[in-house]
Amino acid sequence: MKTSVLAIIGKFDELYKDPKCELVFHSDYELLVAVILSAQCTDKRVNLVTAELFRDYNTAEKMITLSQEELENKIRACGFFHNKAKHILEASKDIVEKHGGKVPSNKEELKALAGVGEKTANVVLSLAFNIPAIAVDTHVFRVSNRLGLACGKNVSKVQKDLEKNLPKDKWIKMHYALVLHGRYVCKSQRPKCEECEAKDVCKFYNKKR
Repeated sequence: MKTSVLAIIGKFDELYKDPKCELVFHSDYELLVAVILSAQCTDKRVNLVTAELFRDYNTAEKMITLSQEELENKIRACGFFHNKAKHILEASKDIVEKHGGKVPSNKEELKALAGVGEKTANVVLSLAFNIPAIAVDTHVFRVSNRLGLACGKNVSKVQKDLEKNLPKDKWIKMHYALVLHGRYVCKSQRPKCEECEAKDVCKFYNKKR
């Protein structure tokens, strides 16, 4: 492994000793629904919506008792509520009918559920089942390119680079560390480079200098 990659991993291990997903959930199913709702929406807003939603509809069996319109009204604040409600209800129905009410731990079975793509599947695999996986959202995409952990113009290329460059036992931890770093430090428009404690191992910062 390249020295620069080892340096980045070492720095992020130091900065983010126990990075966590900021979505609030209490079961595999709640996690799946929360991740679907989080598309183009902040975790903070999703948590406000799910705090109410999961009081009465925290299983696939309970969720499918709602009509499309009823669910839309409950998740409206998350945006794109029509498609999200449609996907949640379709996925919930399949979970009940095809998987005995349990969220599948197989990647292909997860991706066969409505509203579940590569990113969502990887988040569920890593968080719910502790299966090594790297989900590339906008933060991971941006930060990994800036650091030099990846060099890609699309999500698929960045994911492949990260899977190649990072040891498998670091995938889950580095994913959430990169998310937090991108959310609070390495922002899209105004990255806090001078304040960043990882600037000494950052390709973007050293190039800028």
